[in-house]
Amino acid sequence: MNDTVLSSVRRKVCTITLNRPARLNALNSELLLALRSALDAANSNDDVGAIVLRGSGRAFCSGDDLKDFEAQSNTKEESQVFIELIQDITRRIVLGKKIVIGSIHGWAVGGGLEWAINCDLAVFADNTQCFFPELKWGMFPTGGVTSLLPRIVGLVKAKELMLLGEVFDASEAKEMSLAWKVVPESEVYDVAHRTAEYIAGLPEHSVQTLKCVLNATHQLDLEQTMKLETDATVESFLNPETLKRVKTFDS
Repeated sequence: MNDTVLSSVRRKVCTITLNRPARLNALNSELLLALRSALDAANSNDDVGAIVLRGSGRAFCSGDDLKDFEAQSNTKEESQVFIELIQDITRRIVLGKKIVIGSIHGWAVGGGLEWAINCDLAVFADNTQCFFPELKWGMFPTGGVTSLLPRIVGLVKAKELMLLGEVFDASEAKEMSLAWKVVPESEVYDVAHRTAEYIAGLPEHSVQTLKCVLNATHQLDLEQTMKLETDATVESFLNPETLKRVKTFDS
């Protein structure tokens, strides 16, 4: 694992921290590979009863690092590998054995917002700001959210959030059931960790079976959804109009 992702275990809770604070924890291949390894290690560790996923610095995750976009979209094969890495994180969060509690603060954008939605329970800091920027750049959402989001917020609201890409805050996320709880930023990690500790203290078999059964009954088409998302996202990465729009990004 490299230092773009940090991992530690305390009281049967594995805290996994996205650690590119200078880029607001924007995702690139290095971070994705490290995060996948960290989630695999936590899901297979018998001493871990639950996982907390958080970001360092001023944000949870600001989505794809657009400064790396040309490298991500150089060929269809490279785009395919990169998008599959993103989808692999959703597989580890949603389909992994362990309950994942999101500790969300600052910006949760694009892929970062999708991972917050993927968490079993997400605690939002009151300063959290969210939006889906993909359509603006000519891209496409990932993380299974084209299936998950309409089930949570309704079809029309999901279309609104993804098509218009408007910023919404933690209280609005709570109203839409995207956030489980909203707390002051100074408390967000502690609340997430205490929740994870409680879950880690429950009978492991019952917790893992509950997650498995709920996923099986509620998300029957997640893999098919991610296949369609991946195909659409790879195609969007290779569209010259997307690169033209991304080149206007200056931060």
